[in-house]
Amino acid sequence: MTSASADRYTVPGLQRGLQLLSQFGRDTRELTGAELARRLHVPRASVFRLLQTLEQMGFVERVGDSGHYRLGIAVLRLGFEFLASQDLTERGKPVLDALSRATGLSAHLVVRDGTEVVFVAKSVGNSSLQSSVHVGARLPAHATALGRILLGGQSLPALKAIYAGTPLTAFTAQTPTTLAALKRLVDHDAVQGFAISQGGFEAGISTIAAPVHDEHLAIAAAISVTVPAGQINPDTLGPLVALVREAAATLSRRGSSPNQAAGSPLAQEKEFA
Repeated sequence: MTSASADRYTVPGLQRGLQLLSQFGRDTRELTGAELARRLHVPRASVFRLLQTLEQMGFVERVGDSGHYRLGIAVLRLGFEFLASQDLTERGKPVLDALSRATGLSAHLVVRDGTEVVFVAKSVGNSSLQSSVHVGARLPAHATALGRILLGGQSLPALKAIYAGTPLTAFTAQTPTTLAALKRLVDHDAVQGFAISQGGFEAGISTIAAPVHDEHLAIAAAISVTVPAGQINPDTLGPLVALVREAAATLSRRGSSPNQAAGSPLAQEKEFA
């Protein structure tokens, strides 16, 4: 379909409504009608009508008696329905459950959305400190082991396109703040087949992540476990890495085969001590 043909079938009101919802985010949780009008470059009266419609449907809500608005519960409900409808999530949950049982740790399945990683499934472990990350949460890709895995295979020009106009914010001394530094870390993790972050993004928390590939061998997602420690015990690091990598490989195989490989440690659900 040509651009002209696509424009013929575009519904301007719906387009503006979706553009309005996209103005809210982790760092911009509340906005006034005037602020939305400036962001969208539309009259305040139009924004008011959009807000009234979205509020009636539960997609935005007024903050008390103020003129501020925030996202409503309908957005969350729609997001969960989307995640529940995804084949990757459905196939990944049993793999996460097995990994969590084998390690006693919380396991996650994540995908990349632009410069962020999005948690789409989670299995809670039995360690004393559970992961506080919830399904739907987002983290900066450049600052996390998960993001480095999901950026695997990207060329430097591709990274420049992904991060065009987006600064690489430093969260710790370990955070890469240039594309060249990020590329070196991404390439290193791609070669070894996994990534480790020990207290690198959140103090006292470590992450081990491995890539999930689709049928074309492209990176489609990542599987990880969260270790409640700033530094992982060297004696347990190797076995943990092996279990995470095997879980990722299992889910990669499930993309074309519904059955898990027989005889694997995850299939046997060995307890990790």
